[in-house]
Amino acid sequence: MAKESSFDIVSSVDLQEVDNAFGQARKEIVQRYDLKDSGATLDFDKQAKTLTVQAPSDFVAGQVIDIVSSKLVKRGVDLKAVNWGAVQSASGGTVRRTGSIIEGIDRDKAGAINKDIKAQKFKAKVTIEGDKLRVSSASKDVLQDVIQFVKSQDYGQPLQFVNYR
Repeated sequence: MAKESSFDIVSSVDLQEVDNAFGQARKEIVQRYDLKDSGATLDFDKQAKTLTVQAPSDFVAGQVIDIVSSKLVKRGVDLKAVNWGAVQSASGGTVRRTGSIIEGIDRDKAGAINKDIKAQKFKAKVTIEGDKLRVSSASKDVLQDVIQFVKSQDYGQPLQFVNYR
């Protein structure tokens, strides 16, 4: 019997890079002329994996989010990893937006990825293991085809391919 090769499909974010981008963005908000005295604040909760922007208006909140996004991109964090919620009214006439950092593949998305791979009729076996998927096949070429197929799809979050053996 031929030796099976496999790889894992995961969705992970380097929280240290997010923390570094947060620090840079916070520094820029304090120093930038148009945002200096606006009262805009940015908070990062590592345990809850959330970024919170509080600003006097929706426009200023959008500017702060743009700054954070640019810092995340420079640090190599995919912007799909941050899911920004709707604008909420906060005390004192300010607005608040919370961005949650997506880590792990939830059951519904894992099922959709599994279904899409099976629909392509690759000679590969896909198993869902918690918050990741393991794809295995006797042929490494099939595994490469599966990786290319999954990369071409948009699942609304960044996906990485690890443990290729």
